[in-house]
Amino acid sequence: MVAADAWKERLVHVADEGYFQMDPEETAGIPVRLFLTPSLLDALEDSVRAQIVTAARFPGVKMVVIMPDVHHGYGVPVGCAIVSDPDEGAVALGPVGFDIGCGMVSLRSNVDARAATAERRLAFNRSVMERVNMGVGERGVERMGRIDRAEFERLIRGGADYYTSRYGQRIDRTKAERNRIPVDDGWEIPASRADRGIGQLGSLGGGNHFIELQRSEQTETLFVQIHTGSRGFGHGLAEHYFRVAKDEQPDVIRHLDEAWFPPSSPRRDEYLAAVAAGGNYAIINRLIIAEEVSAAFHKVFHADLDLLYEISHNLVQREWHADAGWVNVHRKGATRAFPAKHPSLEGSPWFDTGHPVLIPGSNRDWSYILRPTDSAKSAYTVNHGAGRRMSRTAARKQLNQDAVNRDYRQAGIVVNLDRRVPIDESGAAYKSSRSVIAAITRARLAEVEHELWPLASLKGM
Repeated sequence: MVAADAWKERLVHVADEGYFQMDPEETAGIPVRLFLTPSLLDALEDSVRAQIVTAARFPGVKMVVIMPDVHHGYGVPVGCAIVSDPDEGAVALGPVGFDIGCGMVSLRSNVDARAATAERRLAFNRSVMERVNMGVGERGVERMGRIDRAEFERLIRGGADYYTSRYGQRIDRTKAERNRIPVDDGWEIPASRADRGIGQLGSLGGGNHFIELQRSEQTETLFVQIHTGSRGFGHGLAEHYFRVAKDEQPDVIRHLDEAWFPPSSPRRDEYLAAVAAGGNYAIINRLIIAEEVSAAFHKVFHADLDLLYEISHNLVQREWHADAGWVNVHRKGATRAFPAKHPSLEGSPWFDTGHPVLIPGSNRDWSYILRPTDSAKSAYTVNHGAGRRMSRTAARKQLNQDAVNRDYRQAGIVVNLDRRVPIDESGAAYKSSRSVIAAITRARLAEVEHELWPLASLKGM
């Protein structure tokens, strides 16, 4: 076995394909492809190596893909995809994580970006904050009222299909990735902290979740992007099933963050149903927030927002792959990227073009909308953001709040209403999004359609 501190030197650079290949002796023969530029590789923390090895050692894994936004995560790296046998392979919990179904929405308008004056940026933030609660533990939108258990069950099983039939369709979802993920009829919400989510539909949450008003460099018009997930519901489900999986194999699973279900486990399908339910919650949550943000946008700019795309991350999904046939794909902090003619896009608006890929940068950097091209070699996966370069603790210790606030003001980026930037979510805590996107375009995984610059940012403090 090669010494851990020499692992980068042992990588094989497949330069014409845009990735590094890990030494198969370190991964029990499982192919590991790292879609990194040499500079991103040099900056990568060495602790990620052990987590890559963990990802490759789950039973039934066929390939591991590492994205350019990669950083140390929970059990496995954030910014990875794990391709496994759908029938004989493990279903791992760490690669799905605690924010089940977290994902992105992109909305576009025909409004000239010059209309977003400093006063209107602030007005947009104020109008959104009147409609959407932000931060850890915040409640959902008032118009949903009190949701009882029976109605909540219908929502998490029916997804956006049920929501729009019951509460009306305010946004055309024909361009969304999906409206619902099927949930096994026999699955029941476990007695757990998942109940926290019942009253949180339509709330943003904290951490790296955001709502952002942006300017497209290509069209010089206004866009809005939203990033959020399954709130307390998904987190509670994850907490519950991590314990279930570890208790089921106490001699095999020594660390909670490496929990997994074998094919023989009676709880494996139960967990997959929970992931589907959490994914449906996240889809509805993003839809409600998008409706509220659209109303705020219309109030300030007197124009409509249209859905460009909506997509989920942090799932394990059965997919068809050109090299391996039917597989399960766990994506942790990574996003699906089906190119034109992929069978799963048949019947969708994206069959002839590939679906949009939504990649946010920090709120002090460019965000991107890409179109997949030669993404089969990365398991139809690209990064879902810029990726952290500094931990939250390090950001709080090393960055100066006044200097960060001043920098954002000088850049004209209006954060919330008080213009106080969450220090652990500020631009300096993240990698350069352009350097990350360069790794994607260098590997020909996707091409850039829109570069989006932040004008106003909303985050829970």
